[in-house]
Amino acid sequence: METERRVLVVEDERTIAEAVAARLRAEGFTVEVAGDGPAAVEAARRTQPDAVVLDVMLPGFDGLEVCRRLQNERPVPILMLTARDDETDLLVGLAVGADDYMVKPFSMRELAARVHALLRRAAKVAVVPAGPPTLRVGDLEINQGERRVVRAGVEAHLTPTEFDLLVHLAAHPRTVLPRERLLADVWGWADASGTRTVDSHIKGLRRKLGADLIRTVHGVGYALEVER
Repeated sequence: METERRVLVVEDERTIAEAVAARLRAEGFTVEVAGDGPAAVEAARRTQPDAVVLDVMLPGFDGLEVCRRLQNERPVPILMLTARDDETDLLVGLAVGADDYMVKPFSMRELAARVHALLRRAAKVAVVPAGPPTLRVGDLEINQGERRVVRAGVEAHLTPTEFDLLVHLAAHPRTVLPRERLLADVWGWADASGTRTVDSHIKGLRRKLGADLIRTVHGVGYALEVER
């Protein structure tokens, strides 16, 4: 049950950390708070959280390094917080294993909703998918059981969210999927407030698998391109 889930909040601004922790506790989570990079890594090892809310700017070492270390030791859903809507920072965060991000200032209601969505997605990932274990679209091969992706014989290392997004696009080749539908089906969000999240993950997929793989339909969404 979600009421028993543990969330680690990593934030060096005490007022923000306390506000986030209070809201998540009100949602039924057990919450631990850390204020710097080393403390975050130690707390994660000790508490084994089910999700992490992680600020980018931290003393000791930054949130990107925290994210990298946590994902190397034990994969965990991570929601990154950033004070700047800087696309480079966001792409780096997603590349080192963050699943989602929010730009300060943010609403506590939306943050709580994002944490719930991350945990629902993590629960779905733990279940072996139905249907064919391997999807083949053009020169793209997706092994759903092993969560491995190969294009033209070269394996690509994707984050959990990138993998889920690619599977959804590959299941509907050449079909334009609106950002709002992707948010609902892949992220589990009921509203369309996070379309930038979709865009950032698409850029990550293009960087790892080739810019020609996913077509942008401006004002609508994205489609996986394959040879006819």
